[in-house]
Amino acid sequence: MQQFYSHGKLLLSAEYAVLDGALALALPTKFGQALTVESTPKNAILWKSISSEGTVWFEAEFMIDTALKISSENTSAIAVRLLQVLNALQQLNPSLFEAQKGYELTSTLEFPENWGLGSSSTLINNLAQWAQVDAFELLELTFGGSGFDIACAQHDSGILYQLKSGKPTLKPVVFSPPFLESLFFVHRNQKQNSRDGIRAYKTLTANQTLDFSILDGLSVDLLNCTDIKTFESLLEQHERYISDLIQHPLLKEALFSDYKGAIKSLGAWGGDFFLATGDTKAMAYFRAKGYSTIVPFSDMIL
Repeated sequence: MQQFYSHGKLLLSAEYAVLDGALALALPTKFGQALTVESTPKNAILWKSISSEGTVWFEAEFMIDTALKISSENTSAIAVRLLQVLNALQQLNPSLFEAQKGYELTSTLEFPENWGLGSSSTLINNLAQWAQVDAFELLELTFGGSGFDIACAQHDSGILYQLKSGKPTLKPVVFSPPFLESLFFVHRNQKQNSRDGIRAYKTLTANQTLDFSILDGLSVDLLNCTDIKTFESLLEQHERYISDLIQHPLLKEALFSDYKGAIKSLGAWGGDFFLATGDTKAMAYFRAKGYSTIVPFSDMIL
């Protein structure tokens, strides 16, 4: 049996803009996804997905015919997407599937799927490891995106990530400011589809000349900051920059205008987690408003 593992991700800066070359500060999470692969004599791929609660939430069989073409009678959206990924794997590694041989693949998430920590990217990276192909190329052929999530899947420290001429460049960094105990993540109680958000962003910026020098500077300043008040100011500057860019209301003004600390949206905005500054009393503020999933920074980030 072969085993593979990938870390989840959170993007601390340059959300959306990272798609167009902005410098981003990305953080791998302690929660990820595991993949086990076993060979079988049946000409098929038997797929099983297991949730963070240990229950099987998806199963499918993909047939491999004599021409090594992969197909499935399962027409669910998940099966169709997975079939696309398997065909992309075969495109990148034509010798992956063989006649008279099949596989049992079991993928296990360590976090609830609606947390937005990268259920797709961790899967892509695990499959790329198994097939011995480039995970960034596999992502491009399937889900698309900037690739920062693949970089997080492959690293166990923070990353400064940037696309240069469409190619990923990254620098491992240590993000460990002295005020880590004052940082925590709050889940919005709803999921935001990042692909929908990306389409909207691309439409908004289609005819714009984009200059991300200010945003690049904010990413570096957030990484190097050692004072909580300065950090909160940087978060607020960043939040306003992205709000103007994607024409989306500020989360704090919309829902938490009386909150004393700083709040910063993450990822696709509108769902998943946001970052907040404060102490245990501040966490109680969010719980009182119905946001019960609160994760301290040190419990979330590697």
